[in-house]
Amino acid sequence: MRKILIVGAGQSGLQLALGLQSRGYEVTLMSNRTADEIRSGRVMSTQCMFDTALQHERDLGLDFWESQAPRIEGLGVSVAAPDSTRAIDWVGKLDGHAQSVDQRLKMSGWMETFARRGGQLVIHGVAVGDLDYFSRSYDLVLVAAGKGELVSMFARDASRSPYDAPQRALSVAYVHGLGPRPEHPEFDAVRCNLVPGVGELFVMPTLTMSGRADILFWEGVPGGPVDAFKGIKDPSEHLALTLGLMEKFLPWEYARATRVELTDAGGTLAGRYAPTVRNPVGRLPGGGLVLGVADVVVANDPITGQGSNSASKCAAAYLAAIVEQGDRPFDEEWMRAAFDRYWETAQHVTKWTNAMLAPPPEHVLNLIGAAGALQPVADRFANGFDDPSDFENFFYDPEKTSAYLGEVTPH
Repeated sequence: MRKILIVGAGQSGLQLALGLQSRGYEVTLMSNRTADEIRSGRVMSTQCMFDTALQHERDLGLDFWESQAPRIEGLGVSVAAPDSTRAIDWVGKLDGHAQSVDQRLKMSGWMETFARRGGQLVIHGVAVGDLDYFSRSYDLVLVAAGKGELVSMFARDASRSPYDAPQRALSVAYVHGLGPRPEHPEFDAVRCNLVPGVGELFVMPTLTMSGRADILFWEGVPGGPVDAFKGIKDPSEHLALTLGLMEKFLPWEYARATRVELTDAGGTLAGRYAPTVRNPVGRLPGGGLVLGVADVVVANDPITGQGSNSASKCAAAYLAAIVEQGDRPFDEEWMRAAFDRYWETAQHVTKWTNAMLAPPPEHVLNLIGAAGALQPVADRFANGFDDPSDFENFFYDPEKTSAYLGEVTPH
């Protein structure tokens, strides 16, 4: 049976490891932390997974938290006016529900499942030199650890990476006690609040270790008033700053957050990174080749909430490519073809995310505004988070936007 090594135990590495394991491959998974260390550590992300990505988990029988996680049935957009009222406010309904599960809960659970099913789990931080040694013992080595030294093996693809610096300062707080959004108390939705020139606040229901919670996620324009979290170590200070910025810029979201408290001492996170697409094949000093996975090779800003969705789609694409290869070698040609298969979906995510980081052109403002009066526009925009390729049909090109709005506007 073919032997495969996966370095990195996030959404993509674990999903791929469990998928290969279920197909009878001999899989070794390397993580720099144990399941208990992940569970008791800091939050890692702001994952909200939409229907297509969730289906990849269901297909592998990994949807362990489906009945416990809040059912996210909508996605709403609000735009702040200069006087902090709402210039735009609407919610679109998703065709299939989304959900968010704290990655501390999910990754630790999946890791224990992998080990219980007989997988070889190695707890060890991995350097390039280690991979050089290991690569001789495996048919295929995949790198799914998106930070640290290993990423440097994969060269930046300048033609696909328009930004060379972070475009947002990111800060996250997981809270209990957030009230419902009064416009739709009967269903849960991710709420995207845009403050032109300042940044964005995303509010999303999630499941964490202590049950139902909500994520308050600021994306601040660098150097602006929301770029204020660097160096803050105290979680309560982090939350106070999060709420103060909500009160100043988004009073309608602050109004339901007056009684919140952090879920736990590890419930905050802050950082920034430059969105980057990299060459998918890494070359080891000894000549061996490794294939980059998910955000090792395509790291988008989280402004469009696509990180864990892309990771799931990458794992599904690579799983299919590995199985189809049978006993043939996992050579460089195969690696590039496997990545190209993933890029068919990832390219749409990258294009859309990079567009959303820039100030919106007039036709996009018209589209977002029209969604407030035309429910089909709101619904289509919301479902684009599940299938970003649809934005090609009505979002980027002013003529296509105008034609679409003409079709859906009552005459």
